[in-house]
Amino acid sequence: MRTDRNVRVGTDRDRPEGANPPGTGPAFPYDAVDRRVIALLQRDGRTSNTAIARELGLAEATVRRRIARLLDSGTIRVVAVPSPHMVGLTLSAIIGISCDLQRLDEVAQTVAGLTETRYLGYSTGASDLIIEAFFYSHQHLLDFLTQKIASIPGVTRTETNIILKVAKFSFEWELPLEEEPKR
Repeated sequence: MRTDRNVRVGTDRDRPEGANPPGTGPAFPYDAVDRRVIALLQRDGRTSNTAIARELGLAEATVRRRIARLLDSGTIRVVAVPSPHMVGLTLSAIIGISCDLQRLDEVAQTVAGLTETRYLGYSTGASDLIIEAFFYSHQHLLDFLTQKIASIPGVTRTETNIILKVAKFSFEWELPLEEEPKR
């Protein structure tokens, strides 16, 4: 099975104890070298420290220390991400979930713990939560909705959008290589 390695910003659950939550620090707390190291790891998470050092014209020890700091702070994680289609998850859906707002966090926590849930976000608009989930079949999706989601106390409605064709599938997003302009 082929896997892609990606670097992504850690979530609250993945963030090491004591690390600041995303958005609570400066907009760009890392310098241009850190951002270039991250960009190289986003292309290939298996890139060696030596190769990164050579590409950036730095000492390997400098790159090693910077990557260790980025990992320890929870800024990046290097993970293997299997391609859903290659492991048989050929159906994906975006599902909006409406719920009793007094149970919003409880519903979110339960839905986040379901193995099919790939992404969960609190949202505004017609749905209170938006999830992306992957399935082996239409029957798997139906069971997910009627047995798992429907049985969660506080869920009042769902709206399911099946993805017919994926035009882009990526966990990468680019950090600006330049500092944010001073205001």
